[in-house]
Amino acid sequence: MSAQLLHVEGRFIDADSWTAVSADDALPAGPVLVTLDRWRAEREALLARAAPVGVVLEPGQPLEELAADLPRIACIALRFPSPGEGRPYSAARLLRERYGYRGEIRAIGEVLIDQVYFLKRSGFDVLVMRADQDPQATLAALQAFSVRYQPAWDEALPLYRRRATG
Repeated sequence: MSAQLLHVEGRFIDADSWTAVSADDALPAGPVLVTLDRWRAEREALLARAAPVGVVLEPGQPLEELAADLPRIACIALRFPSPGEGRPYSAARLLRERYGYRGEIRAIGEVLIDQVYFLKRSGFDVLVMRADQDPQATLAALQAFSVRYQPAWDEALPLYRRRATG
């Protein structure tokens, strides 16, 4: 069973255009996802490529280091080493709200159905679901709640303010 790529708009992505490469891999043609260490070592060459470049961040790695280059980075992949890891949620929200990042933010690693709704609210675009997750249940999880009380990336105002203005 292979991992499903889910766009938070509620559709599955048939083919992944991104290729994750390790520190020693040759760069293939097309969009690549590199580690932060490889980004540090080869930044100029990666930015000079004709194909899009993305960076994989592990929990706790500094977003600030990429801030100046974010307009030229097409994708940020935030790894969940375990379902209980919360730092990628914060990183996605910071990318959207503090840094104004408009590129793709993708969740990779141990991404489960229980997280789907909250990943969407945090600013993720694409979720690479763990292979054992049921595709239909994953889609349904995007609509798990009909009313959102708290503000988040996808809803700027809390419910009481939306009700007062509407």
